[in-house]
Amino acid sequence: MATALITGGTSGIGAAFARALAARGTDLVLVARNVDRLKRAADELSERYAVAVEVLPADLGVREDVFRVAERLTDTERPIEILVNNAGFGIHTKLTAEDPSPHEHAIDVMCKAVLTLGGAAGRAMADRGHGQIINVSSTAGFVVLGNYSAIKAWVTSYSEGLAVELRSTGVTVTALCPGWVRTEFHERANLKTSRIPDPLWLDADRVVEECLADAARGRPVSIPSKRYQVLIFLARHLPRRVIGAVSARISSGRR
Repeated sequence: MATALITGGTSGIGAAFARALAARGTDLVLVARNVDRLKRAADELSERYAVAVEVLPADLGVREDVFRVAERLTDTERPIEILVNNAGFGIHTKLTAEDPSPHEHAIDVMCKAVLTLGGAAGRAMADRGHGQIINVSSTAGFVVLGNYSAIKAWVTSYSEGLAVELRSTGVTVTALCPGWVRTEFHERANLKTSRIPDPLWLDADRVVEECLADAARGRPVSIPSKRYQVLIFLARHLPRRVIGAVSARISSGRR
């Protein structure tokens, strides 16, 4: 039976990945900071889907914790076949803020941890000749919404680069780039969403199912839903000044 390790696996898209993979009979290793929430999620998933669920409390903003998770990924006696790098959060701090620590923390969790865990998983999986890495990015990476866009642009580019590096090893890498997904993510980030049109909202479980299908096909980038695929096609081809203007309007509507 395969085992998947999911960071941020107790809520939002991470929890949707946990449900989808458990429903396929995949054992789980859930990584998150909140021990009580980890245990509740593990109990619910193991009871509902009859799979083994291991909990690994870790703060991915702390390098020692990241290295502990990396050690679990490279454990040859308990191999991980699927890694979902999902842990993350929104950033409501301006790029010109006097205190850059929120940006530094975001880079630690959503860039440095992804780099370390993706590398550890890639090495271990390549040695076995198979495996799957999914890095949760965002369509925000195709526009310019402050540091969050910069970070997610990096995650997508990193994933594509890792996919190239692991080509012919039997290991696939996919960057999941969803649009607006109905989760507690936006509330935690203190972002206003009332002006977001209903057609732009996506369901987390549907997003995950589309991503898993794309990952199974070996696609390096997964953009769930036709409407977002069209929007991102335009974002990739419109002049950057137009993207800047659109991004400014989105930013003003989120405050």
